[in-house]
Amino acid sequence: MKRTTAALASLAAALLFAVAGIVLAPSPAAAASLVEVTNFGSNPGNMRMHIYAPDNRPANPAIVVAMHGCGGSGPGFYSGSEFARLADQYGFLVIYPTATQQAGFGNCFDVWSAASKRRDGGSDPVSIMSMVNYAQRQYGGDLQRVFATGSSSGGMMTQALMALYPDVYKAGAAFMGVPFTCFANAADFPPTNSQCVNGRMDRTPQQWGDAVRQAYPGYSGPRPRVQLWHGTADNLIPFQLLQEAVEQWTNVAGLSQTPTSTDTPQANWNRRRFADSSGTVRVEAYAIQGAGHSLPSTGMARVAIEFFGLTGSNPPPPTTAPPPPTTAPPPPTTAPPPPTTAPPPPPTTAPPPPTTPPPGSTSCRVQYTADSWNNGLVANITVTNTSTSPVNGWTVQWTWPNSQQVTNAWNATVTQSGNQVTARNVAYNGTIGANQSISFGLQATHTGTNTAPNRFTLNGAACS
Repeated sequence: MKRTTAALASLAAALLFAVAGIVLAPSPAAAASLVEVTNFGSNPGNMRMHIYAPDNRPANPAIVVAMHGCGGSGPGFYSGSEFARLADQYGFLVIYPTATQQAGFGNCFDVWSAASKRRDGGSDPVSIMSMVNYAQRQYGGDLQRVFATGSSSGGMMTQALMALYPDVYKAGAAFMGVPFTCFANAADFPPTNSQCVNGRMDRTPQQWGDAVRQAYPGYSGPRPRVQLWHGTADNLIPFQLLQEAVEQWTNVAGLSQTPTSTDTPQANWNRRRFADSSGTVRVEAYAIQGAGHSLPSTGMARVAIEFFGLTGSNPPPPTTAPPPPTTAPPPPTTAPPPPTTAPPPPPTTAPPPPTTPPPGSTSCRVQYTADSWNNGLVANITVTNTSTSPVNGWTVQWTWPNSQQVTNAWNATVTQSGNQVTARNVAYNGTIGANQSISFGLQATHTGTNTAPNRFTLNGAACS
């Protein structure tokens, strides 16, 4: 999952920017890296902030807030999604917040409390606004070009931020989210009891739209453009909620519920577009045929930033993938709780390269955490290479002690035969550096008992 970046600092690149008329802002480091910020302003959500500022960027770059799913982290979403690589190519800042709220799942963005449903009411939305203002102060971020995106819990917060701060966020791309105010309270958030995600949530477009308008009473300015994504086979956040979100945002934009166009821009991507009288697309919805709770997959982040208008003329030249996270200021005194549920689902790609065993035996360590409900579970697995040499290509195996059956996975290609499970790297996370870690996650069913595996192997070597 770790990626490295080489900064483009040649004279030719400098000449290209001079011709393009782009003035580069000073970079806070010799080469771009993910930086943690510990004092970014008001932080009622007790969140952590990381920011990625590409070396090649204009003086006033756009700001993209990119948010993980439950159980994830900002650095995890940085490593497991394509937004940082696209920032290298197009010169925008990426803020990666880390949520610390607990509501049946760990590290979820608060979209359930009363405070999170009022503009400047407190909790996570206010913390994220502080991060945006920090990016403007420290990096010259353009407050006229602020965008939000996220996966699962992050997709829910994307819609919340557009409702609460329509004067700040110009557009958002929500992957596998829910409409604003879908969750009644914290008790409604876990899927075991949730009225929001039980597959029967149904409000009128007017009711959904009123919920957005009540978040910032009296506001009459322009509303953000909205892009929505959902897999038709998602069994964690029901696909039916895509239509509820479409109804909410078309009502907010004053549009008909009938799309102005429909098409299939890629195989299995069914798109509906809702344009205003000028022809501007205000809302677009992607139904990804056969996809589970596993978005964004390859190429979707690019479509999102195209929707934001960040792939226009004169972008900075592309650089290589971003490096592993580094922490600039000291970490917060009180550490946030560790992830307990599924991390953000990043893209799946082509089959991974062949694996090579790590040197020595018992040169790995595995941490397994899981949350279960009724007959389902989500698990996070972190594998640490404790050897002195990198592992190039990895395969992790274990045996379920009960009748668990994997249904979805992210950050790995997972297969199961009987109770034997095999997880292989995907193309972007095949190397585990010496004393470095990778994480992947899965969703599974069980028959009432969810006992953790007692033994894992990495490329055939037993892990501690």
